[in-house]
Amino acid sequence: MKYSYLKIMVCLIVALALISSGCTSEEEAETVKIGIVQWDDSRATAAVFTHILDEGGYEYETVSADLGGLYQGTAQGDIDVLIQGWLPATQAPYWDRYGDQLNQANVVASGAKTGLVVPEYVTIDTVEELKGNESLFDGRILGIEPGAGIMHSTEECIVEYGLEEYELYSSSTVGMVTELQRNVNDNEWVVVTLWRPHWSFARIDGLKFLEEPLGIYGESDDLVILTRLGFEEDMPEFYQLIQNFEMELDEIESIMIDIDSGMSPDEAGAQWLANNPEKLEEFLGT
Repeated sequence: MKYSYLKIMVCLIVALALISSGCTSEEEAETVKIGIVQWDDSRATAAVFTHILDEGGYEYETVSADLGGLYQGTAQGDIDVLIQGWLPATQAPYWDRYGDQLNQANVVASGAKTGLVVPEYVTIDTVEELKGNESLFDGRILGIEPGAGIMHSTEECIVEYGLEEYELYSSSTVGMVTELQRNVNDNEWVVVTLWRPHWSFARIDGLKFLEEPLGIYGESDDLVILTRLGFEEDMPEFYQLIQNFEMELDEIESIMIDIDSGMSPDEAGAQWLANNPEKLEEFLGT
């Protein structure tokens, strides 16, 4: 009798341990790791996406790292979802290295691009036309932080188009846009390194990209949510949510303006969804 009692107790303990272990594994499997690139457009997009997850009751945690680390982490399966890739042009080196270990789950927005930008009142339309007009631009191309990809492309652009009479000025992104705004206010000619989506396109009316026939800056990009291989099979409901998620560039830029004006990304994303309640239903598929 005593033996039977002990046998029953052992079985119960083992069963409880298995149940507990199973619950823990299930909880871990349902907690999706989301890598967020720390660029303004990615932070704006991620702020909306994570609010959708909150509304839908999904479990997730966010991971911040440099771009290469996020690509590598997603390729290795340490990160489930990456918001967001600029493909096929801007992040081509990362895709060339890790693309066979990644899945392009959905295009959030199309038409993203980088290049040289001038106000619309400037009467040139191509990079080639910068040559010979150095004095009108004070011999300057206003750039951002040294080492940024767009700065490397612009250095190449200066050589390939024979623009050695120009000096590429390095600055912070905010400093560059401040100088751009000052020149626009004074109706002066100015050329800057810029990309879209960026809040300056929503804040400053009448900006245009200079056509660049050599393709040094690449063609326009899609903003893409990437996932690790196998994520669709492991989390089909979550994966469907990703596929429902689409925004326009100007919508992303409006959130970026709110962030630049002092809102936290979380506050800006919540406000945008509050102002667009139909989007929440669309994203959640309700």
